[in-house]
Amino acid sequence: MFEMMVNGAAVRAQRDEKLIVFLRETLGLTSVKNGCSEGACGTCMVLVDGKATKACVLKTSKCAGKSIVTCEGLSPRERDVYAWAFTSCGAVQCGFCTPGMVISAKGLIDAVPDPTPDQVRQALKNNICRCTGYKKILEAVLLAAKYLREGLPVPQTAPGPRVGENMPRVDAPAKVLGDAEYADDMRIPDMLYGSAVRSAYPRARVLSIDVSKARALPGVAAVITAAGLPGKQKVGHLKKDYDVLIPVGGITHFLGDAVALVAAETKEALEEAKKLVAVEYEELTPVLSAAEAMADGAPQVHESGNLLAHEHLVRGNAEEKIRRSKYVVTRRYSTPPTEHAFLEPETAVAMPEGDGVVIYSADQGIYQTKRECAEATGLPPEKVRVVAKMVGGGFGGKEDMSVQHHAAVLAVLTQRPVKVSLTRAESILVHPKRHGFEMEFTTACDENGRLTAMKATLVADTGAYASLGGPVLQRACTHAAGPYNYQDIEIDGKAYYTNNPPCGAFRGFGVTQSCFATECNLNLLAEMVGITPWEIRYRNAIRPGQVLPNGQIADETTALVETLEAVKPYYDAHPKAGVACAMKNSGLGVGIPDAGRCRLTVEDGRVHIRTSAACIGQGLGTIVTQIACEAAGLSADEVVYETPDTAGAPDSGNTTASRQTLFTGEATRRAALRLAQARGGGPLSALNGREFLGEYLGATDKMGSDKPNPVSHIAYGYATHLVDLDDDGRICKVIAAHDVGQAVNPISVEGQIEGGVVMSLGYALTEDFPLADGRPTAKFGTLGLFKADRTPDVESIIVEGPAHSELACGAKGIGEIASIPTPPAVQLAYYNRDGIFRTRLPLEQTPYSRKK
Repeated sequence: MFEMMVNGAAVRAQRDEKLIVFLRETLGLTSVKNGCSEGACGTCMVLVDGKATKACVLKTSKCAGKSIVTCEGLSPRERDVYAWAFTSCGAVQCGFCTPGMVISAKGLIDAVPDPTPDQVRQALKNNICRCTGYKKILEAVLLAAKYLREGLPVPQTAPGPRVGENMPRVDAPAKVLGDAEYADDMRIPDMLYGSAVRSAYPRARVLSIDVSKARALPGVAAVITAAGLPGKQKVGHLKKDYDVLIPVGGITHFLGDAVALVAAETKEALEEAKKLVAVEYEELTPVLSAAEAMADGAPQVHESGNLLAHEHLVRGNAEEKIRRSKYVVTRRYSTPPTEHAFLEPETAVAMPEGDGVVIYSADQGIYQTKRECAEATGLPPEKVRVVAKMVGGGFGGKEDMSVQHHAAVLAVLTQRPVKVSLTRAESILVHPKRHGFEMEFTTACDENGRLTAMKATLVADTGAYASLGGPVLQRACTHAAGPYNYQDIEIDGKAYYTNNPPCGAFRGFGVTQSCFATECNLNLLAEMVGITPWEIRYRNAIRPGQVLPNGQIADETTALVETLEAVKPYYDAHPKAGVACAMKNSGLGVGIPDAGRCRLTVEDGRVHIRTSAACIGQGLGTIVTQIACEAAGLSADEVVYETPDTAGAPDSGNTTASRQTLFTGEATRRAALRLAQARGGGPLSALNGREFLGEYLGATDKMGSDKPNPVSHIAYGYATHLVDLDDDGRICKVIAAHDVGQAVNPISVEGQIEGGVVMSLGYALTEDFPLADGRPTAKFGTLGLFKADRTPDVESIIVEGPAHSELACGAKGIGEIASIPTPPAVQLAYYNRDGIFRTRLPLEQTPYSRKK
């Protein structure tokens, strides 16, 4: 027994265990988030005798006689100040890291009431944030210090809810203080804990599964194999190729494959039971690269073969144009798979509801979860309800089923609530990654630097399952020619199954990879022509009314040129800075049905917003609130944003493809206009009991359309990034200029830009996802993520073009494009510095490179 003070109260720990377990599970202090349990992420930060300490590395025996403080123990004054400072500075996105940030900030401010920015960076260096880029967190800590130091009253007024204003995020204060509930924070009476026994080999035949000893273990409620599944054997986002459980006689596809599910009364019994499941395998030769997958006689990862997808895009006659061009550049490029590294590992809680099941999940689309969990459980879709919990980061990595279907199956079979959580190691193994690509790009121009044509081949390792590998390959190919005004292209792309962890959606969705190649080639062409990298981009930048390489006519909102002009003053003063451009679609496009939907109901004189669109940190609840207020003339206190729930929210599709602000935003606008028309000049209460539906269907043309100028996507965002180095070769400045259309909430847009830039600085310089025989060798702490003390100044410039669309009050997506042009801009900065033309990510021979 170990006695200590926690938040001013004397408590006793009955056993020696990790402090995080005692605080969360025994005391219910869920502001202490479990991000990794490896001492790497800082989400579990607490104060121990005033010092910021990670609760996952400290045992209760070491805390005897000490004083522990969590966010629950902040004084009322501190709660007000930190909530206001972090909210007003826009320092909150997914929010999973934020309570830990607050604790580190408090530890510093208590000791140093007037800290310098460098002192704040040092204080936060053990707290990872994957969303914000740290800039606004730094500002928030300095602001909180000022208010606490000077005794200033917390302002009670906030900017109004109109489009274009910095309305505080509707969920920010609860996230700051740790009050917001994530799936792993849920505590339900009679709840079981579930988990999967996973394959011992990346490719092997399962010969037998003996669960008798596991079932006999006291505290075990269920052990399930494929033979006992109540629903379908396979699920999948687009292609039904992902095994819920590998059956006896079946062949595993990667080390993350589940062969059995266990549910138990305690986590200890769960882990012991998993060890008692005996699986006999016949080990088979795995396929561990795309090159192996395409080789003659390669083992077949799936019965359909190893080729998942093939894209061949042709417009004009690229071969002829290249032959006749003055300057031609051909280079090969290599980009690695990378880990999303969101701070919240995957968790779902499922429980019986009537004769069906309800699933509480943190993912990127509750209707997608509903469909696939219905398939896995064998229940009709109307018997499956999905309720969104707070999502601690996604970036594409929470689109696929990971734990939701397993929790649902266990809940249906046991008829009890079941929580299934991935450890950080499981998360790194299981969820789909960013695709690694091998690419060859040929780009040509005339004597004046006008682009004439390009050819490219792209080969992707899509891993064990389809996930979204097909659309990722397609988007890499459709955007490979860049945002420029030329017409002749030939692009061939292939994605191959392997026995590596699956790959799927990741911020940028394939464009991050192809943009790196095409932008780097432009720099060599500029050198051959004798003009600057900025100039070749300016001469070729797509302008309104011109035709993109995919044939689509650039609409009047196109403002790529303006983004280039925005960075020009700094570029003129620092000509060795790197520069790169990008474009990214909003919406699924290419003829795929795509809809945003919103339902407004008036209850007790207030408007309730219901949509299924997931907020994964981008602030969607705030966006639709602002659009509804703008369109219907409402005040913020007249609007309630409801948690997404399939029981009452219409299907708005997944949060992917930078689509929700435009699609669900437009659906909200249409519903709000109908509400305003029905209201007239009367009181809102006169509409009590009424509902107003809004729907927006984005009509686009399919791939291969015979139209001379097909509409591939509803909208495109454009960007120019500039990267400058200091005398030591480290990045000292990034300027990111983005054409976002109308910025609905400018401070949130800035946060998305800053976070996207810092994420891709990691992609460019430090992050990798090394594999050994199909097994990831990195832990969270060795992934190479940027930290607060190493992050350069990022200046975001919001470019609102000369014209706005009516859709969604003129907004375009920002979530993905923010991460796309950074790596080639970094590459050019180093090329200008040392003359080494690097073609692989992460870039080699830089001050950031790991010593080998």
